[in-house]
Parts: sequence; structure tokens; C-alpha cells
Amino acid sequence: MSSLKQNYNLRKSLLDRFLNLFDLDRETAPALLIVMGSVAAIGAGMIFTEGNYIVGFAPVLVLGLLFLTMYRVDYSFFVLIGFVLLFDQFGIPGFEPLTMQVEYFKNFKEISFLPTFNAGVFNAIEVHFILLLIVFMIIQSVKKEFEFNRIAVWGAFLLFIGWLMFSFLLGIKRGGEILTAFWEVRALFYFSILYLVIPQVVQTRKQLEILLWIFIVVISIKAFQGIARFTWLGFSFQGLPALTAHEDPIFMNTLFILLFGFLVYKDRSPHKVALVLLFIPLLAGSFVSQRRAAIAAFAVSSAIFFVLLPGQLKLKFIKVAFPVLISVVLYGAAFWNSNSTIAKPVQMVKSGIEKPDRHENPEDYYSNLFREFENFNLAYTARKNPLFGTGYGRKFEQPLKLAEISFPLKDYIPHNQILWVAAKTGIIGFFLFWFFFNSFALQGAHILQNLRSPFLKAVCTMIVVAIINQMVASFFDLQLTFYRNMIYLGTLMGLLPVLQKIDSEEGEDLEEVQEPPV
Repeated sequence: MSSLKQNYNLRKSLLDRFLNLFDLDRETAPALLIVMGSVAAIGAGMIFTEGNYIVGFAPVLVLGLLFLTMYRVDYSFFVLIGFVLLFDQFGIPGFEPLTMQVEYFKNFKEISFLPTFNAGVFNAIEVHFILLLIVFMIIQSVKKEFEFNRIAVWGAFLLFIGWLMFSFLLGIKRGGEILTAFWEVRALFYFSILYLVIPQVVQTRKQLEILLWIFIVVISIKAFQGIARFTWLGFSFQGLPALTAHEDPIFMNTLFILLFGFLVYKDRSPHKVALVLLFIPLLAGSFVSQRRAAIAAFAVSSAIFFVLLPGQLKLKFIKVAFPVLISVVLYGAAFWNSNSTIAKPVQMVKSGIEKPDRHENPEDYYSNLFREFENFNLAYTARKNPLFGTGYGRKFEQPLKLAEISFPLKDYIPHNQILWVAAKTGIIGFFLFWFFFNSFALQGAHILQNLRSPFLKAVCTMIVVAIINQMVASFFDLQLTFYRNMIYLGTLMGLLPVLQKIDSEEGEDLEEVQEPPV
């Protein structure tokens, strides 16, 4: 018996010494098992897939995400937003970056490094959404209390989403393809989730600051990606249409507006310092993106930013903006007829104003012609279905036959997604669409005037302008059906009541500090 006890104590001592090597004890020992299990999973995955590191690390990522969600729902959400902004939904011609190889936005049945199974018609984003929802509801059940934080213009939002669902069902009833209909509304569905969830998850200034850091860091990474490609190509485009994804310059526009807000309202946060330092790289990243829609969106966004400024700040903004505007005009005039690399932004603007020559600029000529045909077809479709639209999952009419392009949904999802809303949802849906977004913008402008914190004012300005930025881009390009755009916009718009709540709490704390002792 004594011998058994000695053996037990010896094993116990050896275990303690072993754990001490990793700065652990018996209570924290499971952490070592998790690490060892993760390493084993990575090794097994890489052996099974013959060195595919993406598959190898996937189990670890999933496991870590599961534990993170149970530990902090808000942190798990931050990871989701970071992934959405970091990874690419669509390929960039001429490049196969790691951010595309991960295939984050594809349905599981379409991912090349996973076994094919027909039931995998969902993606990582939707699994993450479900995980967040389950954990969030469990936490609320344990607390035995649940307070649903209000959302902005909830009545207009419900009308818009309700009609969206009606248009989805209408399209299916009229013979539309259900999977195609899901593809059409999927991004708007993501937008709706974020619009509802953000006020429940982000509630403090610290959380807001972390979220802004994610925006700044990850969007800047996308800018540096574009710059690196431009440099690798010998500081030229080598005939490639773009060096970043379509969505990236739209995101960069919002950071420019945020920086303008920080400067105008004289905020002193480290976010402002970071954006000042990153301004040139972000500008370069926007340049190499070569997106006409982004340039148009930035021009209109800057005008809206000026409109939102209070009277006393408008004059100061003009004093700063006027020299910049003169420089832009001189730059445009000097390179209006140039085909050099530095003249690319000017030529993109020119192609949107003047009709490109078919022989000198065939790419822009046929691109514009394709869009003109689409717009005619959409207007024709809207006139044939004026009240309710065609519904989702059905092709729009094509009295003018469109050229064949690589996009498989070209007969369902056009470039001009503002006219697309009218064709799919009819006059009623088109009205409710604009009623919701205009109501939100008006409420955002009203809240902006009442906020006291310069930091919150700058963020609020970015949120309101982001709507205009998105809508202008959506008029020219496929932006309402891109997952990244709508998740980002839903996140920003969901923050509006959060800003109000934070400002109110900070104001109450300030009043308590300033209140004289009795």
C-alpha cells in the first residue's frame, strides 16, 4: 500500500514538474491538451491533404473561434468583420492571393479543398452567424433577462425587409429559381442581420474603438496589397483592369471621410493619428484599384460631408478644400488627353463623361455599351411589372440581347443595382428602399448635430456619408449583392444608436463630475 502511494506521489510530482515547464498547473492543464490537439489536427490535416496548409489550420481556427465566441461574443463578432474585410469574395485577374485562396465566401460544397457534398449550400459567414446567435441566446438565458436595444428607424426598416421577403416569395411563386433568388438577396439578408445585431453586441466606447481599429488596419492591408501588386508589375498595370477587389476602394472612401471628420472636429484619438499616417497608402491603394464607381462615390461623398458640417465649420472646410480642388482641376486638365499611368484616374472620369472612342479605348467603350443595354432592359422590365416587380429568382427582360460574359448571374443581377431594385421589387419596393435609407440618413444627420464628443461626431459623419457612398457605387457597379459591402454597411448603420447611447452615458458621467458637492 505504501509502495502504491509512493508511486502515485511520484507520478503526481513528475506531472507537476512537466506542467511547470509550460507555466501551467493541474487546473490550467486542459490548455496544454487543446494546444497538443490543435497541433495534431494541423499535422493530420496537412498529411491527409498532402501539404494543404489552409485545410491544416482550419480545424484550429474553428476550435479557437468556438472558444472565443463562448468567452466573448463581441470579440467573435470582431473576428467576423475582420475576416469579411480581409478576404476576397471574387478573384482579381492576374493574381491568386492567399486572401482569395481561403475561399471564405464560397458555399462549403464549392470549396476546392473540402470534400464535395450537395447539402453544403451555406458558407462560413452563415455558420458564424448561427454560432453567435446560439451563444448570445444562451448567455441571455443564463442572465434571465434580455433587453433588446433599439435600432434606428425601426418602422422603415421593417417595411423594407418585409417587402424584400415578399418580393423573394413572389419571384418563387412566379416560377423563379429559389437558389438564384437566394443569391440575389443574400447580401441584403446579411445587411439586415448586422443592422439588428450590432446594437446588441457593441455597447461601449471601448468596443467601438476596437471596431474602428479593425476597419482601419484591415482596409489599409487591402490598400497595401494593391500597392505591392503595382510595384511588382514595375509601377504599371500591365493591361490589368484593377489591382484590388471592386469593394476595397469603396471601403477606403469611408476611411477618408472618417479622417476628414477627425480633422474638422479636432479629435485627438490615436485613430486620427493612424489615419493621417496611412492617408498616402490609402490614396495609393484607391488609385491602383482603378474603379470609376469609387471615384464617383468619393466625389459625391465629399459633397455630402460638406453639407453635414455645421455653419461655422463650412467656411473652414472651404479654405482647406479649395486649394485641393484647384489642384485636382489642374491635374485633370493637364492629363485629360494623356494615356500615361499617372493619368489613369483622369481617364476613368473622362470615360464616364465623354463617350469613349471604340478604337482608342475599346475596353471602356464596350463596358459602357453593355451597361447602357442593361439599363434599357431594366427600365423595360420595370415598366412591364410596375407595381410589384418581377420578384427575385427571375431573369429581367432583355429586348436588347446582352453580350456573353463570365458572370453566371448576368441575366439576374445587373451592374446598375438601383434600377435592379426597381425592376425586382416594383414601385412599392423601390419607394420603401429609399424611404428606409433616407429616413436613416435624416436621423443620422439629426443625431450628429446633438452629439458632444468630437470622436463620436466623426464616426457619425462617416456612417451617414457611407450610405451615399454605397448608393452611388451601386448605381454604377454590382454593390448591393456583394457580401462584403452589405456586411460593412450593415455594421456601420447598426452603430448609429450605439453612438447616441455612448454620448448620453458620457454626458451623464460628465455632469456627475461637474456637480458641486452638497
